[in-house]
Amino acid sequence: MDYQELKLLEDDLWEAADQLRANSKLTASEYSMPVLGLIFLRHATTRFNDLLPEVLKAVPARATGALREDRLKLGFQSKAAIYLPESARYDYLAALPAGTNVGAAIRDAMIAIEDSVTDQKGQKLLEGALPKDYLGLEQDLLAELIKIFNRPALQTAKGDVFGRIYEYFLNQFAQSGAQEGGEFFTPPSLVRMIVNVIEPDHGMVLDPACGSAGMFVQTGHFIEEVCHKNTNDIDITFYGQEKADLNSKLARMNLAVHGLEGNIRIGNTFYEDHHQLLGTCDFVMANPPFNVDGVQVAKIKSQVGENQTGRLPFGLPGVAGKSKGKNNGDGETISNANSLWIQYFYSYLNASGRAGFVMASSASDAGNKDKEIRQKLVETGHVDVMMSIGPKFFYTRTLPCALWFFDKGKPDDLLDTVLMIDARNVYTVVSARSHVFTDEQLLNLSAITWLYRGEHEKFTALLASYQIRAGQYLSQLPERFASDEQQVNLLSQALRNFGQTTADAAIINTVRDRLGDEHCITDEAVEIYRTELIKLDKLAEGWGFALEAALAGIQPIQQAIAGLSPSSTFAERRSLQNQIETISPSLKAALAVLEVRHKCWLKVLDIAEKTLRARHWQNFAADVARNAKKALLPHDAKKREKPTLHDQGLEAIKRASYFIAQGHWLISRFPDGLYDDVPGLCKAVTKKEIEDSDYSLTPGRYVGVAHVSQSDDEGEAFIFRMKEIHADLAELNDLANILATKIQDVFAEMDE
Repeated sequence: MDYQELKLLEDDLWEAADQLRANSKLTASEYSMPVLGLIFLRHATTRFNDLLPEVLKAVPARATGALREDRLKLGFQSKAAIYLPESARYDYLAALPAGTNVGAAIRDAMIAIEDSVTDQKGQKLLEGALPKDYLGLEQDLLAELIKIFNRPALQTAKGDVFGRIYEYFLNQFAQSGAQEGGEFFTPPSLVRMIVNVIEPDHGMVLDPACGSAGMFVQTGHFIEEVCHKNTNDIDITFYGQEKADLNSKLARMNLAVHGLEGNIRIGNTFYEDHHQLLGTCDFVMANPPFNVDGVQVAKIKSQVGENQTGRLPFGLPGVAGKSKGKNNGDGETISNANSLWIQYFYSYLNASGRAGFVMASSASDAGNKDKEIRQKLVETGHVDVMMSIGPKFFYTRTLPCALWFFDKGKPDDLLDTVLMIDARNVYTVVSARSHVFTDEQLLNLSAITWLYRGEHEKFTALLASYQIRAGQYLSQLPERFASDEQQVNLLSQALRNFGQTTADAAIINTVRDRLGDEHCITDEAVEIYRTELIKLDKLAEGWGFALEAALAGIQPIQQAIAGLSPSSTFAERRSLQNQIETISPSLKAALAVLEVRHKCWLKVLDIAEKTLRARHWQNFAADVARNAKKALLPHDAKKREKPTLHDQGLEAIKRASYFIAQGHWLISRFPDGLYDDVPGLCKAVTKKEIEDSDYSLTPGRYVGVAHVSQSDDEGEAFIFRMKEIHADLAELNDLANILATKIQDVFAEMDE
């Protein structure tokens, strides 16, 4: 499921669920947890059903009843997944007969899950975490909610789909007042970026502002997808602390549904340190609240220094003065808590630990005491990477931010430098309010850190993966082009045959008589149709040559891609990339041809059907026209239509070109497969340079401005899109002029 499809699904689910709430007597706060509980249960059931066939293979056929269920439970535990008793499965609830007390059934399902999910010591991991307040809700509302979250797209959802839906609903509820303070949650793009850089694959992992445990869930994905291991098979433990009771419950639910175990405690991290992990963590990840004020100095003074509670090794930030607020009491308060969080994350690390966290952009340049703290941090040599992120990555706020990375295990040759990455111009637009990183953008940014650390084999492997993916889509083009050609030929022949029919004056007069005085089939309209056909016949040969040229270049490229082994060198991969890029112009030409050819033939079909009223002519191939229109028009994603022949052909070219462009992105910036500073993107900055810049850790101050290249695919894409928009605008202007003329004619007739 791509970003656009997921966005549509999120919107549909929220609109349906919120409409139900609007028609009930419930407030947002009363409604939020029951809904999130159902999303949890849907996710748990989807994962259960996905693993069930595999688990059943290990259950003896003779095992029945309670014995069979015990074997099933053991099987799911071995796969780090929740075993669901039959009465707690979403399918069971969705099939309940009319008249059943749905609220009681859901409550019992939640209790059954809490009882069945235990750790190795038999402790209930979800005790008290799942919502059970369903009895007071209207039965019809619950029944409709169950239907909403039982859609086919959710029954087969994979990957991070439910994580996104969780987050989306959490944020929507936050905006509607269901959560005090309106907390917002870390976007998956930023969580994945953090995980990619610090690579948490063992040991003790801490998030002292864990929210709904997104950092831990993504760590689990990283271990499975990158390390190719199961979290149950490695020594890793998750520790989380969260101030909000609601979020701590969501965190426990989120961990359980992903087959992860974690110790989540409730507490205000400024004043409470429940896990006592100072100096012991292998990894620290977090997205703390930005720019918090009002933290009481008296309560945190004891944290300064390197003693037992020394979570502030570099001292206190600036003090705002005395506060007499009801929550603060009398006394001095910290003006901004950003530097408290930064020091906490650093102090929790062991001698080789890594940290990655989200922070307000302003923290990279803040002055006074915050600057002194940054200076001490830089002098340790443990600031590893700083990355600027553009706006619109958060669902509810448009603020830009920065990602900070510490590494206490940095090799000696990197202790004097900090890698600065300015990623503000790297993003994909999902909507006017939302940006994300695609998988490839995440990997490309990660590749910069790989090269900086000397991990060249990862860079080569990434380049190879792009080339292989490009080859896979290139292999689809011959079949896609042939199908497209067949459909276009059917339509063009039908339209040519119709064109011949229009040359018969007797037939035209018969149609005019049948339609009456309002027929609109003028001699001029017939001539326009014939003229358009002649134009297309002249263009058809050139279109064919362009598509044949694209296909001719594909075969040697595919052979070259298949000819390289997985252990091929970077030099071999670079040579292959240069060869692959030679077909980019022909692919772009083919893409343009397909789009223009479809548009032109459909335009002539439109003239035939709307102006000449072709369906009233006896010899018009109406079925061929209808099928062609379906095949050569793009599908409507909002209506959940399946991709058409038009979409399939264009998508294969676009995806092949996309992965070729990703390889180009890597090679054009790092042509030797070694780290180098890239203007506008990255720079390895020395401590002296940072000192000369007043200890600023803002990448934009160091990386400079990118050189604009006319051959850069991103630049070409922008120019191409601008031309598309210009053409569309010209077409709309023409249409507007036609309409304006018609309106003037109508008014003129009225005046007469």
